[in-house]
Amino acid sequence: MEMKIIATLGADLHIHTVYSPDSLIQPKTLIDMLAAHSFIKVAAVTDHDSTRGCKATVELASAYPDVLIIPGVEISTVHGDMLVLGTDELPPKPWTPEAVVDYAKSIDAVTIVAHPFRTYGMGEQAKNYKVDAIEVLNGGSSKQANAQAKEFAKTLGLPGTAGTDAHQVSELFSVYTQIDAALSVDSVLAAIKKGAVSAQVPRGSVLF
Repeated sequence: MEMKIIATLGADLHIHTVYSPDSLIQPKTLIDMLAAHSFIKVAAVTDHDSTRGCKATVELASAYPDVLIIPGVEISTVHGDMLVLGTDELPPKPWTPEAVVDYAKSIDAVTIVAHPFRTYGMGEQAKNYKVDAIEVLNGGSSKQANAQAKEFAKTLGLPGTAGTDAHQVSELFSVYTQIDAALSVDSVLAAIKKGAVSAQVPRGSVLF
């Protein structure tokens, strides 16, 4: 049996590609930037209500043994946005938070409440759903909204993740999640679930 080496990984867990109608990031550009980055080598492709960009991006990443793409999606549930990591298919409708969580659990995927205290966020309502984590550092949220999300995650006893929510190249990697895991999708998802993660701002970042 192959031994998986646990390392400290840098991951941007919330990225939109051109498969989201409001994003300009080409999958190849994302992969090139991950390959060139000194420590952020993991990224989750989480397009709006679409998984069409996942396969293309995963294929491009296969040329780089130190780069990992986590297939995912940002679902517009009836009560706010939710990330599902570890799926290249959409959950069945209706997209209620409960149904999305049930779908994710059935395939061992991870559910993360995206930007809870911003537009299209779930806010305090997120406590009603059995999600795996809360996004406590979102590149498009205010400092106040992120601080509120961090406190909320602490209150719920849930792991806190970070993602840039990037829609253009200049927004990539302004925040990241530090994860203690092997460089595989299964290991990263398991690490998020058990809380072996922390939300980080790169040294020198001007955003936070």
